[in-house]
Amino acid sequence: MTVLRGARERRVRSGGIDLCVVELGDPDRPTVLLVHGYPDSKEVWSEVAARLADRFHVVLYDVRGHGRSSAPVPLRGGFTLERLTDDFLAVADAVSPGRPVHLVGHDWGSVQCWEFVTVRRTEGRIASFTSLSGPSLDHFGHWINSRLKRPTPRRVGQLLGQGAKSWYICLLHTPVLPELAWRGPLGRRWPDILRRIEKVPGGGYPTASLPSDAAHGAWLYRDNVRPRLRRPRPDAHAHAPVQLITPLGDPFLSERLHDGLERWVPRLTRRTLPAGHWVPRTRPDRLADWITEFVTAVEDGRPRAVPRGRHADRFAGSLVLVTGAGSGIGRATALAFAASGARVLAVDRDAGTAARTAELCRRGGAPAAWAETVDVSDARAMERLAARVAADHGVVDILVNNAGIGLSGAFLDTTPEDWDQVLGVNLWGVIHGCRLFGRQMAERGQGGHIVNTASAAAFQPSRVLPAYSTSKAAVLMLSECLRAELADRGIGVTAVCPGIVNTNIASTARFAGVDAEEEKRRQERGARLYRMRDYPPEKVADAILDAVAHDRAVVPVTPEARGAHLLSRFLPGALRRLARVRPPL
Repeated sequence: MTVLRGARERRVRSGGIDLCVVELGDPDRPTVLLVHGYPDSKEVWSEVAARLADRFHVVLYDVRGHGRSSAPVPLRGGFTLERLTDDFLAVADAVSPGRPVHLVGHDWGSVQCWEFVTVRRTEGRIASFTSLSGPSLDHFGHWINSRLKRPTPRRVGQLLGQGAKSWYICLLHTPVLPELAWRGPLGRRWPDILRRIEKVPGGGYPTASLPSDAAHGAWLYRDNVRPRLRRPRPDAHAHAPVQLITPLGDPFLSERLHDGLERWVPRLTRRTLPAGHWVPRTRPDRLADWITEFVTAVEDGRPRAVPRGRHADRFAGSLVLVTGAGSGIGRATALAFAASGARVLAVDRDAGTAARTAELCRRGGAPAAWAETVDVSDARAMERLAARVAADHGVVDILVNNAGIGLSGAFLDTTPEDWDQVLGVNLWGVIHGCRLFGRQMAERGQGGHIVNTASAAAFQPSRVLPAYSTSKAAVLMLSECLRAELADRGIGVTAVCPGIVNTNIASTARFAGVDAEEEKRRQERGARLYRMRDYPPEKVADAILDAVAHDRAVVPVTPEARGAHLLSRFLPGALRRLARVRPPL
């Protein structure tokens, strides 16, 4: 299926070329103009366009020589950036006369758009530009020259790294061979290559015109790359706000290629995305959200509120759900994501503390925050929560299964009811979260991340924590198994293992085999020890954000947790001997 069906189609004439242009949405609304790259046609944008059409007038066109647009004759010299700029102006004048358009470009579409937004003759026709996986050739040329003039080991490494990623450009400059490959075996295998390597789903893309599109598009490189890289323009400054979205897994472009871009773009917003090159197909939800936010801010004439929190370029706009968010590590984690511009769902069994966390998140920078009340050990209640969240807010991007309870006491003193309670919250709560929200992530097919709060007790045996340690060890192994299973779906899984953190878990923990008075005495003593240790939950929250940003598997947080983790790997016998020591009560 292609969502471009039913769109309004027109032909626009530009310099002897007929351009195929389609429109979606209300023409009276701001126009968002999507420009495709190589070797694509406008259909690469179909999923993004459908998501934008409710808010904007969305326009797509086949670049000359691609899709249903005609090709120049002869091909040589027919794809220069000057001619492509003529095409853009013709389309913009036809679909949005008298009103500037918001440009969005991917790959060679972005390369073109950088030209449009930095040349004098387009001033006043562009309201904003969102760039994806395609640099300005002028900026690229200056980037290369600066490293050649002042070489250092780091700069030479950057040049070599980008050179390795740009291997295909040399091949596209060879005569005849690219055309033969695309019209032959490469063209037939390309859809399978995209599905296997980039996890690009089907659905109206690539189109049947791919072989001829790719053959014609080789002239984009031949007509432009070498001349511009040799003689980059000295005045290639952007005259409109720019949003740069950098896929961190792009096999063709280094993130370092955009170092120093602020020199050329006075109004620059940076975003990063854990994805490959073809993000219009693999991450349409996130792109549509970021484009909507950016375009709306420009249209409203207000500066976009820039989050200042940890990894804000990555998490701004994400939907994050945190269980056990009413206090401690859960609240600190919710607030850390809020400071980074994420939308936060604060979930706790205590309605009051959940509501307070949501309020603090809104004050702390979250564009939106909501409170939900649920007992994570209740499968039916968790199912209702997952359905409600999906219906009201969409699919969660980051899930933090943090809810947990403490239980201390010898194994022989721990009753079946004690085991049911601690496993119900600490293990089954995690299982329910992973099962329900993880399935939604997988079915959406646009990646995500799951964080499960385990504990240093997961790899540190203790004679007084058999039930708690068992539940946390199970969470650790569940996380490892799930990480392996979901890796192919672009979903990361992290087990965070804190040690002693200054939260209220000690003061609320239960103690098996003692009466109420003794239990209260031990709770108070445990709370004092935790306060004396005074390791703040905010440090655990920072570790969680770092773990998601870098897709880490197992993250011991406190010094004692890191030490126990090392001992469990290299000196497990020492940990077993320590486990026999009876702690003072």
